[in-house]
Amino acid sequence: MPALPRKIIHVDMDAFYASVEQRDDPSLRGRPVVVAWRGNRSVVCAASYEARTFGVRSAMPAVRAERLCPQAIFVPPDFVRYKAVSRQIREIFERHTELVEPLSLDEAYLDVTVCRTPLPTATATAQAIRAAIREETSLTASAGVAPNKFVAKIASDFRKPDGLFVVRPDDVLDFLAPLPVGRLPGVGRVMEARLAGLGIGSVSDLRTFARDDLERRFGRWGRRLHELAFGIDEHPVVSERPTLQISAEDTFASDLLLDDLAPHIARLAEKTWAGYQRELEQAPGRLARTVVLKLKTSDFRILTRSVTTPGRPASLEDLVDAACGLRERVGLPSRTRYRLVGVAVSGFSDPHAFDPQTELFAEGSSSPG
Repeated sequence: MPALPRKIIHVDMDAFYASVEQRDDPSLRGRPVVVAWRGNRSVVCAASYEARTFGVRSAMPAVRAERLCPQAIFVPPDFVRYKAVSRQIREIFERHTELVEPLSLDEAYLDVTVCRTPLPTATATAQAIRAAIREETSLTASAGVAPNKFVAKIASDFRKPDGLFVVRPDDVLDFLAPLPVGRLPGVGRVMEARLAGLGIGSVSDLRTFARDDLERRFGRWGRRLHELAFGIDEHPVVSERPTLQISAEDTFASDLLLDDLAPHIARLAEKTWAGYQRELEQAPGRLARTVVLKLKTSDFRILTRSVTTPGRPASLEDLVDAACGLRERVGLPSRTRYRLVGVAVSGFSDPHAFDPQTELFAEGSSSPG
């Protein structure tokens, strides 16, 4: 018996953090709200639609947002509150399907091919979800409905805010054809420029290149580009993804030299270790083998160094020693200053793959950073 065609919904909350703030403080409604701490080293977490009309966007330096919109109201983020609202929304999703794949606190994929509610179509399900979100949280959400994940995600952006856009299976090719290739997942500015050099500006342009030609030029990614151009995406909605990395990072009040980072690395390693212990309580069989040190220079260059071992970090002290030791592999001039440091563990594996007698971080076990 052939598998049922997938029915995927991508739900994206509208200016989520800013909308929560406007909901909870009526004086903020209709005004340009920027969720961020003020200061030279802060970035924008979210901006209300009123602030966006001035060009304010997420991840923008807060000082630039203030220049663009001097009348903006800056509100410090409250992630505890945002997570509580996100849980409410997740409960609404799960009334309709068990296949919910959160991408962040404010967006998720839902596979409603087999739905828990007796609604006749995926469109009706998306309408019901949006109505429930509005009624139960006093917030709005936009949604895209399509036969696969990436088309649904693009569609959810078409009627923002508070909109619904449906792409039926027979309409996928026509829907994608006029879109800039930059709308395809994984096509960033660098790839977009490389494609432009080949005369490829739109999805329809991309279709004029044979798959083998794209694969010769871009390797496996070329094959993926060809699939996306024709609306092909077989990735399923995965309701529970295993943790890939546990991390903590911090931006300093003033830039520091590499030699001054040890106490900050130790502090962040302690936070990472606490998160790792919570993960082990939930999944005792998943042990981390890789330690990662992340740095951001004063000129915003980001670099990481990592070490993967036959053993594993067995204590907080092991983690601190490994993370601090990775400073030796940074390779930048000693006068370089850093505005951010982070510590992470990753490379989760089955514990039976470990030899408990292997010395942690044995010589020759380092991976290239």
